[in-house]
Amino acid sequence: MDYLTVLFWSLVGSVFSLIGAILLIKSSKDTNKFIHYAMPFGAGALLAAAFLGLIPEAMHQLEPIVAALWMLGGFLLFFVLERGLSWFHHHHNHEESNKAKNKTQTYLVVIGDTLHNAIDGVALGAAFLVSPATGIGAALAIAAHEVPQEIGDFGILLSKGMKAKKAILVNILSALATVAAALLTFWLGHNGIINVAPLLAVAAGFFIYVAAADIIPDIHERPHKEAFQQSLMLLLGVAIVGGVILSTMDSHTHGEEENHSQNE
Repeated sequence: MDYLTVLFWSLVGSVFSLIGAILLIKSSKDTNKFIHYAMPFGAGALLAAAFLGLIPEAMHQLEPIVAALWMLGGFLLFFVLERGLSWFHHHHNHEESNKAKNKTQTYLVVIGDTLHNAIDGVALGAAFLVSPATGIGAALAIAAHEVPQEIGDFGILLSKGMKAKKAILVNILSALATVAAALLTFWLGHNGIINVAPLLAVAAGFFIYVAAADIIPDIHERPHKEAFQQSLMLLLGVAIVGGVILSTMDSHTHGEEENHSQNE
């Protein structure tokens, strides 16, 4: 049942998010407008998952300074990857997509998206090793920022001349990296092969980087008249994902206490 739970929520965070993104592209007349409001929601969801789910668990299992070093290491690692290799493509709009000029960039988009999805999967698998609450919160946060990202990446592939059916297939295969990485990480941790605590801290660093260093600066570039709506969406992302994590955590804790009392 544990593996089925991880499988389902990793699909929610990857393939189902991709399908939702494709449906939004087909049904919406202005996908760029959707992206501009979905991005702050995704940022809020990632911050809630990091600060309310991953960081508390990492610090519970590690010395605080050790957990902080792992988080800082994760943050800096993803900065180097993005700055040096341009692996991540979170929020391209169609205007930016038209600036792409060669096939190499198309491959970089696919490779970068796949690697990003794999990292999402590692974070998700590690979160489920802690508790269902932490895992579900991470899955919702991943899904929240994946939809606008997938819309952007899908737009880039189409702008490079890739047929829609092929672009969908490529993105589905890329999205499956989340599922594979989540299941592998969960299996390794469940069998005691890896220590999950450092992974939680690194994943928190990744979530914070994506939200604070990658998405939020892009939000600040939007017209000031959109500030209230985007701020509201960011807070909504924090409230929804944070609420899910805290409420399910309470239920999980009460369930463990009841089981402990019965065993006594």
